[in-house]
Amino acid sequence: MSLIIDRRTLLSTAGFGIGGLMLPGGAAIAQALLGLTGFTHNVASGEPGPDSVLLWTRYVNPTGGPSKVRVEISESQDFAKIAGGGQMVTGPWRDHTVKITVDNLAPGRWHWYRFIAPDGSMSPVGRTKTLPVGKAAKFNMAIFSCSNLGFGEFNAYGHAAARDDIDLVLHMGDYIYEYARGGYDGGAKFAARIFPDAEILTLADYRLRYASYRADKQLQALHANFPMIPNTDDHEGTNDMWEGGAQNHQADEGDWTNRKNAAMQVWREWLPVGETPWKEYPIGDLATYYRTDTRAVGRSKPYFAGDLMRAADPVKALAEFRDGAWRDPAMTMLGSEQESWLYKAIGRNRATWAVVGSGTNMGWNFTPENALDWFPKDAPERNRAFARNGIAAAKAGLPYNLDNWGGYPAARSRLLAAAQRADANLVVVTGDSHNGWAFDLPEDGRPAGVEFGGHSVSSPGFENATQGTDPLVIARGLLESSKQELRWVDTSNRGYMHLSLTPQAATNEWVFIQTVKDGSMATKPGHKMKVRPGRKVLEAA
Repeated sequence: MSLIIDRRTLLSTAGFGIGGLMLPGGAAIAQALLGLTGFTHNVASGEPGPDSVLLWTRYVNPTGGPSKVRVEISESQDFAKIAGGGQMVTGPWRDHTVKITVDNLAPGRWHWYRFIAPDGSMSPVGRTKTLPVGKAAKFNMAIFSCSNLGFGEFNAYGHAAARDDIDLVLHMGDYIYEYARGGYDGGAKFAARIFPDAEILTLADYRLRYASYRADKQLQALHANFPMIPNTDDHEGTNDMWEGGAQNHQADEGDWTNRKNAAMQVWREWLPVGETPWKEYPIGDLATYYRTDTRAVGRSKPYFAGDLMRAADPVKALAEFRDGAWRDPAMTMLGSEQESWLYKAIGRNRATWAVVGSGTNMGWNFTPENALDWFPKDAPERNRAFARNGIAAAKAGLPYNLDNWGGYPAARSRLLAAAQRADANLVVVTGDSHNGWAFDLPEDGRPAGVEFGGHSVSSPGFENATQGTDPLVIARGLLESSKQELRWVDTSNRGYMHLSLTPQAATNEWVFIQTVKDGSMATKPGHKMKVRPGRKVLEAA
């Protein structure tokens, strides 16, 4: 059967995980997730190329031991003619996940695929698409980030899964969150679906967390209908992750390298992604997409304005930081090897568009002086401190977030300068912030590219901390204080981006989902902006 799911089907299953479907009353879901056999988590695809694609499933036989699983792929839903396939042995050493790359496929075509177990049983049918070759008139991407199961329904996934104008899905990171229940979620209604209930630290923890996330039917539908290319951000490991540690990793939580390695192993087990940490994907003569890693591979330890504010003279400390450590060329998001690869790849790109995926915002924004007025009087002190730190940083000429590219100005300049040398039509797509952004990206006083920054699937944005303040007031304040680069911002909506590439323009729509509090495909008016080749600045669409 085909798993191209319509809206009615999605609505009827929204919110039910595998445990909820299999056990009376939804009890003992964790036990169900751990004890499932057969094809436990549907199917997925990724790593699309002009003639190949990676196909994913998870199969557990009743003994829990090794299993040889086959896959078939066809250009027709009825599998009348098999276009290719493959097989592999899976087992507990890789959490029973199956990843098979199939070659010799026709470019730019939809394909249907299914897995076959040793006993002859079959997985659900998935659909995927190879990348085009040569002339490409149009290519559409759906772009997601920050999907916290504890904050609500994954309606953004479900809405996109039901569309017929998507060729490829990108996920910019924070596909899962690592916190314990009650650590960062919306309360018992949704957090009860998260397993294990404690913060995840070990290989087994990360595997169970992915199992609980991947039980979501709307996420399953998205994976089953389109190929996905995932990027990493921090919560795939833990909050504010960098090469040698993380804000949310403490000394009593074990060795950081062991935790990071476990997290990245499970990310590769449970997602349809290859083994290389970065890669380029050619989309005919229209575009090249560059998947990067801006967290685990080579990122330098970030600075935080809050630490500088604890100095005896914060104004002096911020000024000295601005003129010294902030500009250090050794500070990197990518590491020198990945930087070298990316700059050379952009330099040899001959397609119209160079699309770079980054976990965090590249454009800079600054906190306005009246930002404290946005917060209610009874707001938690951490929220007000965040605003005070941002205001002080802005007065010193520093962007508010030093954990994104705002903390790595020399590295940002190197990337943008590389795009300028290549005369590339650079489009950067990002996630992480939970809010929607549109930036011009200048370098040395000249346009270098643009950024479309994505809002979250379910994680809350500024509206969660600024309740009672009109989001338009916040947007106006941010636009006024960040006018050098920021062209548009939304701080109150969840959803995803829909990026349409043509030879004439790269047009991005921020799709706003009406709610994450229940299963609904309803949307509200979104926003569109575009950039034209050669202009390298944003305009209304």
